[in-house]
Amino acid sequence: MGKFIIRRLLWMTLVLFVVSLITFILMRIIPGGPFTGEKRLPAATLAQLNAKYRLDQPLYIQYLSFLEGVIVPKITTGKQSNYLDHEYLINLRLPFGDRATFRWMNFGPSYNSIGRTVSDIFRDNLPISMQLGFLAFTLSIFIGVPLGIISALKRNTYIDYLAMAIAVLGISVPVIIMAPILQYFFGVQLKLVPVSGWGKPNQMILPVIALGASNTALIARLTRASLLQVLGQDYIRTAKAKGLIERLVILRHALRNALIPIVTVLGPTLAYMLCGTFVVETIFGIPGMGKFFVTSVTGRDYQVIMGTVLLLAMFLVLANTIVDILYTFLDPRIRTD
Repeated sequence: MGKFIIRRLLWMTLVLFVVSLITFILMRIIPGGPFTGEKRLPAATLAQLNAKYRLDQPLYIQYLSFLEGVIVPKITTGKQSNYLDHEYLINLRLPFGDRATFRWMNFGPSYNSIGRTVSDIFRDNLPISMQLGFLAFTLSIFIGVPLGIISALKRNTYIDYLAMAIAVLGISVPVIIMAPILQYFFGVQLKLVPVSGWGKPNQMILPVIALGASNTALIARLTRASLLQVLGQDYIRTAKAKGLIERLVILRHALRNALIPIVTVLGPTLAYMLCGTFVVETIFGIPGMGKFFVTSVTGRDYQVIMGTVLLLAMFLVLANTIVDILYTFLDPRIRTD
């Protein structure tokens, strides 16, 4: 397991490097820049802004400078600067020395949010996006898996047809349509919950349902198909022939193997939900990362784009690593070494 984790960490480093390089090149290929919007700036002002943010440097120097800020940790001592405290995503007081501070992951300033760094944006808004994504992910598992199991065990009954009809509806309706419908019926007509905002429990209900509906339906259909396939295997018939009651056959033998393809899907789904809830946040007015990522793309805010893409890639790699580890528990024949 130790070798596996080390290999995964090295692989994650390589993946993040490739992702950062491709993202950097794509951003620079697109015409325009952070300060070349609809309102034209005087040439002298534009030159000063480019010089301030080092955008007038050769591309390879800009990229190496970005990598240095993100990768290379720094330890500073003596009187600390509040500005530096906001410059780094990881900023810890060390237990030795005179006000020694460990700083790491400096993504630099945001070009669109004046006076704020990318680390500031992550600290203030990313926890909200992660909270929304985690709640929607939990909803998908706790409803999708039981719904798929019930549907498989009640195959070709009205319960099966009803469950799969709901699942197809959940997959077919995109979140950009489902969210306004939920707002209209439950917020405007029935006045049961607020139509926007975040923080109170009743404000979380509609965004979580809107974000988790399609994945709940996907997991339900996948669980049903996987469980039906496993129930047709010879070892399941053998277990039943030995006299085991059906509930034990399902829990001990069928469900464990049926979960392998479901766990495979859950990894990327978790990464997407933790950092990719942009549409839902925009519709419900949630102060997460969504609006910053959208405006950073349209406004060429290079640092925010790089930081968000790298963060999503890191979540994706970590989620896939957790999935690979779970494989070994679900099926001992799968070895990590």
